[in-house]
Amino acid sequence: MVLSSRDVDVFEGARGRLEAIAYRMLGSAGDAEDAVQDTFLRWQAADRDSVEIPEAWLTRVLTNLCLNQLTSARARRETYVGQWLPEPILAGDRMLGPAETAEQRDTVSIAVLTLMERLTPNERAVYVLREAFGYPHAEIAGILDLTEPNCQQIHRRARQHMAAGRARTATDATAARRIAEQFLAAALTGEVEPLVRMLTGDAVGVADGGGEVPARTTPIHGGLQLARLLRGILRPGSIDRFIPEGALTIHAAVVNEGPALVALAGEQVIGVICLEVTGEGIAALHIQGSPSKLRRITREWAATRTE
Repeated sequence: MVLSSRDVDVFEGARGRLEAIAYRMLGSAGDAEDAVQDTFLRWQAADRDSVEIPEAWLTRVLTNLCLNQLTSARARRETYVGQWLPEPILAGDRMLGPAETAEQRDTVSIAVLTLMERLTPNERAVYVLREAFGYPHAEIAGILDLTEPNCQQIHRRARQHMAAGRARTATDATAARRIAEQFLAAALTGEVEPLVRMLTGDAVGVADGGGEVPARTTPIHGGLQLARLLRGILRPGSIDRFIPEGALTIHAAVVNEGPALVALAGEQVIGVICLEVTGEGIAALHIQGSPSKLRRITREWAATRTE
């Protein structure tokens, strides 16, 4: 069916919210974009005159597309090379969606997106729609073809699974950037002690190279071990054989609503380290180095530098 300008406007008005739902559901900006595009194609083919509430219809279609992707993603993760981490998104990207409250910011953190991998597809859908977007259980039940009591039970179970993770400290953009700047300053001293003071004793480091670039296939445990690793990586000349001399720069940034370091080779983002902050200190480093998961943040980084 031919789309009218009103039909296009309806979809474009919902696009940002759809992208934000899909990203939280899938942990991948690329997959989220594909899901939103497939939703648009279904909107184009639908009998739109019979759609009473376009927002609800679009959300239902998108959510079910994401559920299908999550099911196939579980199979792909079984053969994934090394550790899997979500795709990092730079502050200001509309795909992050609502971030007015600490709870909303928390649902898009790399730590929480990683933790959501423990959930079943239905648990993840209910958790995202309820926690990040405030959908009532009755509406979520309609989207997922569940009863309302069943939806409430799934939500309780999802919250229990998520509560098994660390108690993170929510940060606003100002606090996140300050922590990132302090951590970068500590990392650039060339000394282990400043980093050890910021890391918890049981801190964990997880790296995702996606089989595309070298990365540890198992987590690194211990603040001292992580501090030594970072000192080695950032020591002058340590990676000159991979990057032309003088091309590497490292910046403090806010990524996924939390503190992060962004490493660039020229104009290309080659790594993002997201810091998981708790009341005791930085408890985890989520290191993304997979080039396929750094394309969007490279574009967004360049855009912010030319505004």
